[in-house]
Amino acid sequence: MSLEFKNISHGYGGLEVLKDVSFKAEPGKITVLLGPSGCGKSTLLKLAAGFEKPVTGSVCFNESPVTGPSVERGVMFQTPVLFDWLTAAGNVAFGLKQAGVRGKEQQDRVDRFMDLTGLADFKDYYPGALSGGMQQRAALARLLVMEPQCLLMDEPFAALDAQLRPKMQGLVLSVWRDLRSTVLFVTHDVEEALVLGHRILVFSKRPGHIVKDIERELEKKDPLDQLADPDFGKEKKNILEILRDL
Repeated sequence: MSLEFKNISHGYGGLEVLKDVSFKAEPGKITVLLGPSGCGKSTLLKLAAGFEKPVTGSVCFNESPVTGPSVERGVMFQTPVLFDWLTAAGNVAFGLKQAGVRGKEQQDRVDRFMDLTGLADFKDYYPGALSGGMQQRAALARLLVMEPQCLLMDEPFAALDAQLRPKMQGLVLSVWRDLRSTVLFVTHDVEEALVLGHRILVFSKRPGHIVKDIERELEKKDPLDQLADPDFGKEKKNILEILRDL
C-alpha cells in the first residue's frame, strides 16, 4: 500500500508549482504535507489520485505507475460535495451502486461506516439538515465505504470552526486505528499536522519542494490531549520557525 513520488516537477502554463519532489508515504502511516498556500500540496494529491499527470517524474502506488483514478486511492476534498437529493445513507451508498454492489453487502458496508463515523442516527437526513461537521462525516463515510487502500485528504477540515476541528481530527485518528490505512493529508495548519502526522513534510513557497522531513513515531493520542502536552508546543514552535524563514 505504498505511495511513492519520484522526481516530481509540475506546473500550469508558465507557472512552476512543484520542483523535484521525491518521497514515499509509508504503508499504514499518516503522512502530512504542510506548507504555505500555493506551494503545490493539493497538486501532489491530484497527481496521487490520478486526476493529473506530472510534467516530469512519476507517481507509483504499490510499485505500479498511477495512470488515472482508482478506487484503491480514495479522495476527500475540502468541501463535502454531497448530493442534495440523496439522504446521508444514499450519499454513502452512491459509489457502491456505481460499482455494482447491491443488496445485503451494500447495506452492511453502509451501516458499518456510518456507525464508524458517528452517523448511525442520521442515515435518513438530507445534507441540508446536517451541520458542516456532519456533512464532512458523511463525506468520510462515503470515502471509507469503498474500502480504498490509501486515503487522500485535501484540507477536509479547513472550513470547520476551532471547536469542531479537533473532533474531526480525532475521528480520523479513530478510523486510522481501526483500519490502519495509508493516509496522505494536506494542511497549512501546524497544529493539525502535529496532531495527525506520523511524518510531516514541510514545503517551501512555490515552486514547492521539501525543506524539512520530520519523522514522528508517537502513538496517536486524542487531539486535545496532544495539544496539552508541553512537548507539542515545542514541536509547534520549531515548525513555525521553519515556515517563518521560508
